[in-house]
Amino acid sequence: MTLHLCAGGGCIASGALKVEAALKSALEAAGMSEVHVRTVHTGCMGPCAAGPLVQVDGYFYEHVTPEDAAEIVSSHLQAGRPVERLMRKGSDGKPQPRTEDIPFFAKQTKLALHNCGRIDPLSIEDYIAVDGYQALAKVLAEGGDEAALEEMKASGLRGRGGAGFPTWMKWNFTRKTGSDMKYTLCNGDEGDPGAFMDRSVLEGDPHSLIEGMCVAARVIGSSQGYVYVRAEYPLAVERLRIAIGKARDMGLLGENILGTDFSFDLEIRMGSGAFVCGEETALITSI
Repeated sequence: MTLHLCAGGGCIASGALKVEAALKSALEAAGMSEVHVRTVHTGCMGPCAAGPLVQVDGYFYEHVTPEDAAEIVSSHLQAGRPVERLMRKGSDGKPQPRTEDIPFFAKQTKLALHNCGRIDPLSIEDYIAVDGYQALAKVLAEGGDEAALEEMKASGLRGRGGAGFPTWMKWNFTRKTGSDMKYTLCNGDEGDPGAFMDRSVLEGDPHSLIEGMCVAARVIGSSQGYVYVRAEYPLAVERLRIAIGKARDMGLLGENILGTDFSFDLEIRMGSGAFVCGEETALITSI
């Protein structure tokens, strides 16, 4: 059984790590080791105002405190009785035990954030287990840059800014531009401090960013990448650094990736939070 603990910035601020310590103590007291129950840190699960959040076997618990840990272990994990008082309640006062029972989640289809809340962002093995790095392996094995561009075009993927510029088109422009050295840049800066789009991906699913940059680099002919992140996002920077290190260790970054002639590496560059650096030409100048 796996116990998912939201370790997004919001839940950490509201005491998630204290809840984790209490859960581990309760599990140890109950004689339940990591063999029986695996505790997994995840990225942001969504409803930050309801944190700390814990998910056990599909059951979603909100506003969990360290004092609730013993009951979760004894009632849910040992006796098989979910803790109703920690579940979200609907307007009719009835509990909504699982995520699919909660209207906030039921009406969503997560795309960019589909792994957030599901996997440990610090575990490359978790990412690979949900088909991570398969897209990169496919592009390298087939060697078809044109095919990759056509797939991007068919997907309809666009930039996440206001212009909604088609991603395949930007890649194609860069690919056709003659240059001895090309760079792949990731804009992880957010001028709006309340947006948290980029921060959520960086904190909760950093390997997806690395894989996406690798695919883009392969298509456009780049060997060096930079991720530009504002220094006010220390958790995002820390998790991305760890993910880059693990990707290098497994041959997914660096020289001759996956035994091919493709070489690509990444660096993190931290900005000072200037609003204008969310715009790409200012970002390039800052780097």
